[in-house]
Amino acid sequence: MASRSRSNSLVVPQAAQALEQLKFEVAQELGIQLPADGYYGNLLTREAGSIGGQITRRLVQMAEQQLAGR
Repeated sequence: MASRSRSNSLVVPQAAQALEQLKFEVAQELGIQLPADGYYGNLLTREAGSIGGQITRRLVQMAEQQLAGR
């Protein structure tokens, strides 16, 4: 089996910390407890999807506001 390279690298590596903070904020708002050790293997797929979906919604909203000149 051929190994695959990851294509989800950050375009702006300096944004990594802000995205990590956003992940924790969204999880807290949804009432999902993220593990302190960083291992997400015990996180339900539904929970991970909810977090990712909310992050995507917020990022799109932020981009729309920026494009609108706010």
